[in-house]
Amino acid sequence: MNSNEYFVSYDNLKKRVDKSISFYRQAREYISGFSYLKVHTHEGKGQLRFPFNDLASLRGSLSFRTDRITTLSTDIATLSEPTVNNYWGSAKVEYVYDNTLNKGLNLWNGLRYKLFAETFRQIDKEKTWLGVVGVDARYYLKLHRQLILASRFAASTSFGDQKLVYYLGSQDNAIIPTDIFDYSIPIDQTQNYGFQAIATNMRGFIQNIRNGNSFALINNELRFPVFQYLLNKPIRSDFIRNFQIVGFLDVGTAWTGKSPYANDNSFNTEVLNGNPVTVILDRQVDPIVAGFGGGIRSRLFGYFIRSDWGWGYEDGVVREPIFYLSLGLDF
Repeated sequence: MNSNEYFVSYDNLKKRVDKSISFYRQAREYISGFSYLKVHTHEGKGQLRFPFNDLASLRGSLSFRTDRITTLSTDIATLSEPTVNNYWGSAKVEYVYDNTLNKGLNLWNGLRYKLFAETFRQIDKEKTWLGVVGVDARYYLKLHRQLILASRFAASTSFGDQKLVYYLGSQDNAIIPTDIFDYSIPIDQTQNYGFQAIATNMRGFIQNIRNGNSFALINNELRFPVFQYLLNKPIRSDFIRNFQIVGFLDVGTAWTGKSPYANDNSFNTEVLNGNPVTVILDRQVDPIVAGFGGGIRSRLFGYFIRSDWGWGYEDGVVREPIFYLSLGLDF
């Protein structure tokens, strides 16, 4: 197999402080420029969780990761490329609060959130420190019976010798669309990005409608479990019982520097490559984008399947709708 993943974990929950250790291995191939690369990743992690009460806990973890990057030989030039080994250490601390009650599959009442701070450093090299802080808060409001308004606020920023670039757009665990990345939006190469992550959900767009070392995002979903709401009796069919109609509104942005409205953000620049002249256009783009639409949800063959139709709204223009098919619960 050219690509594969393995994950093993052990948890000890005997005493008040929960302890866990895990091991992760991944092998994958991808194209970088004109080269074919194969990456083997191994990561070991240890974690402690200290509960203050039934609702709140403090969690900390340490991990060590190795990346072995091999250039696959396709010609004389790539035959001489050396294998690169990177060694990373990281630490993370989280404060987690959860006062939610489960009212059904993908249906919750209450508030939960987490605040986190994380640091990375490449052990065998200098000036490779990376820091990340962020928040993810979710509130589920019962409107009537099983009708739920779910809201989420997520934000994060990275800093240090290297940074994390966030690509805003698309949906978590999307199977469709397959053309998922917008290469027309430039990435600021002066930021020395060492890692990348997807900032979702921003439906109505593919990945990279905005990018930067910081992002902020608001998601709202009206979740209507049709048959649970209308039929006041047990429903035997798992698919029918968990069938939901959803309306959503996503609003967010990603940016570089102190403010999304700074002129030096990369989305305010458009490069027109030509021969022999290259033209660089400076423009003023509204950094905030939005997406709205609707979809259906249910569980099929043990998987919670989400289908959404999203219209993107950027600079006063409503885009053509995008269809998403994805797996996963909540946002």
